Amino acid sequence: MSAQVEADVRTISPEMPAMFDGMKLAAVATVLYVIVRSLNLKCPTAAPDITCQDTPLNRYLLKSCPILTKEYIPPLLWGKSGHLQTALYGKMGRVKSPKPCGLRKYLPMPDGATATFDLFEPQSIHSTGDDITMVICPGIGNHSEKHYIRTFVDYSQKQGYRCAVLNHLGALPNIELTSPRMFTYGCTWEFSAMVGYIKRTFPQTQLIVVGFSLGGNIACKYLGENPANQERVLCCVSICQGYSALRAQETFLQWDQCRRLYNFLMADNMKKIILSHRASLFGMSSSNMEAADLSHLYTATSLMQIDDNIMRKFHGHNSLKEYYEKESCVHYIHNISVPLLLMNSSDDPLVHQSLLTIPRTLAEKKQNVIFALTLHGGHLGFFEGAVLFPQPLSWMDKVIVSYANAICQWEKHRPQCQ
Repeated sequence: MSAQVEADVRTISPEMPAMFDGMKLAAVATVLYVIVRSLNLKCPTAAPDITCQDTPLNRYLLKSCPILTKEYIPPLLWGKSGHLQTALYGKMGRVKSPKPCGLRKYLPMPDGATATFDLFEPQSIHSTGDDITMVICPGIGNHSEKHYIRTFVDYSQKQGYRCAVLNHLGALPNIELTSPRMFTYGCTWEFSAMVGYIKRTFPQTQLIVVGFSLGGNIACKYLGENPANQERVLCCVSICQGYSALRAQETFLQWDQCRRLYNFLMADNMKKIILSHRASLFGMSSSNMEAADLSHLYTATSLMQIDDNIMRKFHGHNSLKEYYEKESCVHYIHNISVPLLLMNSSDDPLVHQSLLTIPRTLAEKKQNVIFALTLHGGHLGFFEGAVLFPQPLSWMDKVIVSYANAICQWEKHRPQCQ
């Protein structure tokens, strides 16, 4: 019997290595396939998809901003993944971030709140020789100390721009709230106060309005709320905003593109900001908050739950729907008459494709609007680089400054430009 077993072993053993080699190759092929699919390595690069009307100004802008008509090439190995672009921006903002030196300003608000912003003077003379200030509104819970803001400010200063960066109310960890209120999705009070200060302090300056993500919503809503807000404004640039919170809330509960996970992570960050100001928001006699609201905050797992139980009450909205409708720029953006650049990315995991019909339709109907949709970039990523390591300055930074420069030249030499 032992002889029979030995014969079977001799018969089978030559085939076993080949079978295991085949399994290894299959496993390696599977892993490579998953990597290629998850990193979108086979996806091509392309120039942004531009939607705008054929006008002399738009023709001039597209000619003067070749970066908008040339392909955006992200880092080869990971740059075509919207998730990795977003994660890298969220984790470190930018690589080798500079530290521009600015002066912090404090503005008392009528309701007792104290708005703060940082002011950065230009490091060179602008190409037009004019005094031009970029008024910048960062993303949700962000401020002037975030790396992507610092990188953009440093680059803008070197191009001759003064920069004023709003610190969202409650976002700075070392600044206490002086009233039971913090920033919300579309409250423009602090941004308006900052812009008003700039106009009063620098009566000769002209303004470039820039908004990132939630800041794009606030910037566009501010300009559209009152025609007077557009005085001395040369143009507005909005990057990666969602335009309508009411329409976006449904998409944030979906699992495609891991949007529900992002919702949870952003809600967790908002919880930390709110709880860091618990004494001011819940302890003051003028507060609209109750003990039940605090308990609801602890159990919240989405931004919508936080908005419904906390954020909407800062301004007395009766329902979440009312809060989202009144704080979204979609109801105001059509009132903007200055040149407006709206930019989004197709692989942004936070902004659903259905929301992009808003800027596209607006650009088709209004002569002053250009909508640029990139194939890659994620949410506020837009990193550039050869293979693995990204460059400190992003494609997004270059686009904003290039567009602003073109607008300034157009206003300075309009007859020649036309």
